[in-house]
Amino acid sequence: MEYRILFTIMLTSFLTPFTGSALNLALPSLGAEYGASPAALGWVLGSFLLAAIVVLLPFGKLADRYGKRRFFIMGNGIFALTSFLAIFAPSLPWLIAARAAQGLGSAMTFATSMSILTLVIPKERRGWAMGWNVAVVYTGLTLGPAVGGFLNHYYGWQSIFILLTILGALAFGTARHTLQDEWYADSSPDWDKKGALLYGGAIMLIIYGLSQLLSQPAAPLLLTGGLLLFGVFLRYELRTENPLLPVNLLFSNRPFSLSCLAALLNYCATFATSLLLSLYLQAILGLTSHSAGIILLAQPVLMAALSPIMGRLSDKYAPTKLAALGQSVITAGLIGFALTVHTLSLYLLIPMLMITGTGFALFAAPNNNAIMSSVEKQHYGLATSLLSTTRLFGQVLSVAMMNLILSLSWHGLAPQAALLQNLEIALLIFALCAGLGVIPARVRK
Repeated sequence: MEYRILFTIMLTSFLTPFTGSALNLALPSLGAEYGASPAALGWVLGSFLLAAIVVLLPFGKLADRYGKRRFFIMGNGIFALTSFLAIFAPSLPWLIAARAAQGLGSAMTFATSMSILTLVIPKERRGWAMGWNVAVVYTGLTLGPAVGGFLNHYYGWQSIFILLTILGALAFGTARHTLQDEWYADSSPDWDKKGALLYGGAIMLIIYGLSQLLSQPAAPLLLTGGLLLFGVFLRYELRTENPLLPVNLLFSNRPFSLSCLAALLNYCATFATSLLLSLYLQAILGLTSHSAGIILLAQPVLMAALSPIMGRLSDKYAPTKLAALGQSVITAGLIGFALTVHTLSLYLLIPMLMITGTGFALFAAPNNNAIMSSVEKQHYGLATSLLSTTRLFGQVLSVAMMNLILSLSWHGLAPQAALLQNLEIALLIFALCAGLGVIPARVRK
């Protein structure tokens, strides 16, 4: 039964990274069909991310109250249904709305999958299971561009959503058949609705303000307002009886809070790196998108291959030490990227991809294991929701930092030289973020 549940969660975990990376290849076709600008097309991906972040914590709380199994199955069902509706999108706003609804469904699985895995798999095999789950995430990232590019080229972008409908329906059916038990962790008569509204409003203002920082004059005000509202949310949570986010847990449980901070810095440092390197390979080295994609496969393939091994190691050795080592390796790889991109050499780039891929594998599963092992059983749902929120928010910050740095202008430099200069700066700043992440990854007491 443990293995069937692990397979069910792995199948669900595969869907989101596969969807995002596959749709990246379809954006030009969507732009041509709907006559949409690049900024509008960005919301095909951004609407999913925004919707998921806003509801993750509330869904985690509700899943504790009404059942993790129920939420996990419903999330897969919503994902399959919204994928089906996206096939027939008559306009870009329709497609963006479908993607936002898809984000709501995925948030229900994000908020429950890791806690179900932690409840079902014995502690001595927990890292091994998380390693396989991380591996399938990287497999989705690896297969997404290849499969998405093939389907979009030969059968149109709708074929991607047809495949997602089939996979989502398979995940829904498998979850209903496999998950027989129900798990509850909250029997309180009411839940923190006001806190959920404050949290949702704050996150929407912060994310939208960040995404529009370079294009809208009001964006800094929206970002500032979101941060202030988030402060109001934290103050309210400290005073309420059954908070959406038990802030005291974050302050009193240092291993948990520091592991989440390490995850935030990791995703902030790494998520946009593949986008930078794709830009480097195509705009600087002149490779085709197909060739660039093949070269970049070196990193996720290694991540997928090594993650189960690193997860098993985290069952035998201190996961915090493995995560800190992984973050250090990632830092070294990012510094290597920054120092070698000006050489325009693939022979130096590929080893750096292998180094960072090894670092990712060393960090992800052990850090997840450290997070879930640092909380009591009644807080598994909260830990899962916070881990997923941290990951998504780190991705948003990473893209925002990348956009800001790439917008820098350099007088007297040719466009290609200016781009190369900005790439080096971005990679060094990401290396700094990764280096800072070594501290919370290691210091947990």
